[in-house]
Amino acid sequence: MTSPLPPRLITGAVRVAGVVGRPISHSLSPVIHNAWIEAAGMDSAYVAFAPRDAEAFEVLVAAGRAGLIEGLNVTSPFKEQAFQLADTTSATAKLSSSSNLLTFRDGRVHGDSTDGYGLLKALADQAPDLSLADTPVVLLGAGGAARAAGAALAGAGARVRVVNRTAERAHQLAADLGQGVEAWTEAAPALDGASLVINALSVQPELDLSGLSPSTVVMDMTYRPLITPLLERARARGLTTVDGLAMLIGQAAPSFSAIFGCAPPDHDVRPLCLQYLGEAG
Repeated sequence: MTSPLPPRLITGAVRVAGVVGRPISHSLSPVIHNAWIEAAGMDSAYVAFAPRDAEAFEVLVAAGRAGLIEGLNVTSPFKEQAFQLADTTSATAKLSSSSNLLTFRDGRVHGDSTDGYGLLKALADQAPDLSLADTPVVLLGAGGAARAAGAALAGAGARVRVVNRTAERAHQLAADLGQGVEAWTEAAPALDGASLVINALSVQPELDLSGLSPSTVVMDMTYRPLITPLLERARARGLTTVDGLAMLIGQAAPSFSAIFGCAPPDHDVRPLCLQYLGEAG
């Protein structure tokens, strides 16, 4: 009698995709995408890549061109290089000059950015009462993630105030994104009247939140820990908070669709991610 096949079987027809960065072992992207793959019963695998340097990253992209990889989500420090290596890029990626998603078809590379989509999805999920139209938003940081966030926020009609430790980078970001985005030299005056504050820095900012309106929303793109010191202080003031995990899951869905050619199944991956993070919720 033949043994029944397991619910999901990896065969010679497997489609391989993954996430690339350095370091990358902390990434939850394999947890998210493989949970969706398993729920859909797909013959696919999503793995992590950690090229040692820019040259090694270029070799990985060449493997995609050669048909060995379906697509890659890209994180630090390779987002800007991913944009430069792509043959074609989306309008969103052009605005941010970075790509967090590369897809490979017929030897060509397409670069896109889903970070902005993930940010807007996170805000819609966890701060549904927030309206971005003509809303003052403080964006802390001017790196790749901040660029994608600024482009999405400006596109939604927000008035974005970019604050960065290196003022020149803030001014460059504002110039690149254009109307609706301004560079501010200090955080304290930028916070005045802000309806939304977003931390896109790799380090925790020292902000005085006491002057914020009770309706102000505070978001941190970091998800390790899920509730960062910034979010803890915001919650202590009774402010609505948005965590980085919501953004990560939000940007993962369009990435999955672009890589595998189908929408992810209706399967909530947040509880699984919380389990891996060791968080209660």
